[in-house]
Amino acid sequence: MNVKDNLISIQKEINDACNRVNRDPALVQIIAVTKYVSMETTERALDAGLIHIGENRAEGALQKWEALHERGIWHFIGSMQTRKVKKIIGKYEYLHSLDRISLAKEVDKRLEEGQVMKCFLQVNVSGEESKSGLSPEEVIPFIKELSIFKGIQVIGLMTMAPFFDNAEMTRPVFRKLRKLRDSIMVMKLSHAPCTELSMGMSNDYTVAIEEGATFIRLGSALVGRE
Repeated sequence: MNVKDNLISIQKEINDACNRVNRDPALVQIIAVTKYVSMETTERALDAGLIHIGENRAEGALQKWEALHERGIWHFIGSMQTRKVKKIIGKYEYLHSLDRISLAKEVDKRLEEGQVMKCFLQVNVSGEESKSGLSPEEVIPFIKELSIFKGIQVIGLMTMAPFFDNAEMTRPVFRKLRKLRDSIMVMKLSHAPCTELSMGMSNDYTVAIEEGATFIRLGSALVGRE
């Protein structure tokens, strides 16, 4: 798996998608999802110039983090069990799966004074039973509840679209998340600036970019699966 060549190809696709909708490609950040690949492949991603690394295991990524954490910015992108929060505090800068008050409470409790966890609220836009997350209707009331937690900063929303052979079918999901994000931004909440959108994966990231994604999560297209 030649990560550098893959990145060149992906960057061209990002540029093309941004050109189609008059966006600045510099506003789209790639998260290299390394949960299925080795330490060596993760290193190759960093060597290629990527800085955002995505993992979804509190324990499984520890060895990678210990060896490589100074070279990257670490994102926890999977469902987070409350009892494992203590394992990610101080290691992961971003949490992409905040979806319940009990989790917010535990994160806030474990943070040191003055520390902040940058959080995406996970939204189940498609309504699939197999996916975690808040319903779109629950998001704004949930954000208002989070105002009591000094260590929680809601920087944006995250979703996973259903898998379709035709990526164009994902567009309504991404568009709905963007519109929800926009409605929160105008509220100008100090604890929830909500400027970011984490959406789009290897099969549908160009559509997500056209709909406003600021972080795309790429695994197989970028670093493969080992």
